[in-house]
Amino acid sequence: MEEENLVKKTCRELGITQKELAERIGVSRQTVSDWSSGRAKISKTGEKILYLLKIEEEYFELQNVLSKVLNKTNFRYSDSHNG
Repeated sequence: MEEENLVKKTCRELGITQKELAERIGVSRQTVSDWSSGRAKISKTGEKILYLLKIEEEYFELQNVLSKVLNKTNFRYSDSHNG
């Protein structure tokens, strides 16, 4: 996948700016901008970091949804394991 598309897609999917992406992954805003514009090539490690960042975000979203569902149903783990 082209770096430009990967960076833009990641920002769009996470609903964040390039600056916020840079802060999250610990690189400069200029580095992310260079990846996005194609002025610099993102490394395989960089690609993996973007992929993991999306997985982490999906995990937290799922956890939040699950928590809301469990709270609505007043489900308690201990209730399901009592004989």
